[in-house]
Amino acid sequence: MATIESEQAVPLRHPEKLFIGGDWVDPSTDRMIEVIAPATERTFVRVAEAMEADIDRAIAAARHAFDHGPWPRMSRAERATYMRKIAHLLDERAGDTAFIWPNEMGMIHKIATASAARMSGIYNFYADLADDCPWEEAKPSSVAAQGLLVREPVGVVGAIIPWNGPMSLIAYKLAPALIAGCTAVIKASPEAPGHALMMAEIAQAAGLPPGVINVVTADRTASEALVRNPSIDKIAFTGSSAAGKRIASVMGERIGRYTLELGGKSAAIVLDDYDIDTAAGALGGAICNLTGQVCAALTRVIVPRARHDRMVDALADRFAKVVVGDPFDTATDMGPLAMRRQRDRVEHFIGLGRDAGYRIAAGGKRPTHLDRGFYVEPTVFGGVDNDAAIAREEIFGPVLVVIPADSEEHAIATANDSPYGLNGAVFTNDVDRAYAVARQVRSGTVGHNGLKTDFGIAFGGFKESGIGREGGVEGLRPYLELKTILLDAMPSKL
Repeated sequence: MATIESEQAVPLRHPEKLFIGGDWVDPSTDRMIEVIAPATERTFVRVAEAMEADIDRAIAAARHAFDHGPWPRMSRAERATYMRKIAHLLDERAGDTAFIWPNEMGMIHKIATASAARMSGIYNFYADLADDCPWEEAKPSSVAAQGLLVREPVGVVGAIIPWNGPMSLIAYKLAPALIAGCTAVIKASPEAPGHALMMAEIAQAAGLPPGVINVVTADRTASEALVRNPSIDKIAFTGSSAAGKRIASVMGERIGRYTLELGGKSAAIVLDDYDIDTAAGALGGAICNLTGQVCAALTRVIVPRARHDRMVDALADRFAKVVVGDPFDTATDMGPLAMRRQRDRVEHFIGLGRDAGYRIAAGGKRPTHLDRGFYVEPTVFGGVDNDAAIAREEIFGPVLVVIPADSEEHAIATANDSPYGLNGAVFTNDVDRAYAVARQVRSGTVGHNGLKTDFGIAFGGFKESGIGREGGVEGLRPYLELKTILLDAMPSKL
């Protein structure tokens, strides 16, 4: 079957340029990044690679736009109007968003299509906060006739975007930054720069003032220049915990602001009253989403010891039905991993589990019917100790481990025995029991009977899974600074 990848042109107008100061500009060198389509191992697109000089130029444009441009000085209603234009343009280009996603990181097209349709809602949500957020509050004061607590933009934001969900992760950084009055430099991943470049096109089409949004694609060395530059007031990062620690260290040297959405090794606790096959269906289906390349994935399945074998067999049966293949084929349930090194990583951990003697009940190898592409079968290990490498390290692929527990208390303790605390789930028919267990699990989100996250409320992690929250009103707060103003009388504008 011919794929859409082979039939449609790449929907990017200026992949050979950078977007800085409202214009498409030539990079400082002729170096290019080759983006490989993970299903075909062919070149999808070649994009300009930014060097440190380009990063500095983008920061200078964002700094000038914040210090001297109209954006922070507009009313929130005016900024909201631009954001609604962005939302409209995203809807118009939803098909382009859905096309780029599979060709850069392997997401199956039908899921990409559904995800693309939700992007505009994020910008509209934050545009609505122009009126719905307490931007200025009168406060009683013991030292002045009138106290005010006001919220002002944090300044210039460096948004560092990973390769697994770029369009949505751009939105949850950029939309709150824009309504707050910040300007931004978006640093795209070299593996998946397409959505960031598309957002630059949308910003230009929406008529945003020059320098409000700047987009560059760079690898790690040049990216650190973004973090180190003192003209960057805040870093918003999604990625690995190791990289997050480095960012926190660098920002700490100058007391820069940062939010970090990092890794996870999230636990699903299946209690003794819940149907095993139903749980296996939910868990097995969820791990196929983005081929397990999801920080919130429920990759540790903790079950009562007496039910362990049934859970392993049920997951194996579920995985046997998964169709692995071309992400543009509507029959496909799971596409490839994003890149060769990611497949190498997943296979490395599968090898560690095999060498440690854990049972592979399903998967564990590359699909035999696919002779190209970065594919691996969905894999489940049984009888795993919680201190095993495959139970502690974030594999970032379609690999589940099943861990037996001797009691409900033991299950909770096992779930919490992790350096991470991003997501979790409790499978039970008793909502009161679900609530009681959820309150004891140390993670940023706990879902009832499935992998559930709600960016409309807040998303983020405990422990090494991050600092701060994205989504909802909570996701706006990191883009604002609080200022106390003490006056002799109430100003007329209030």
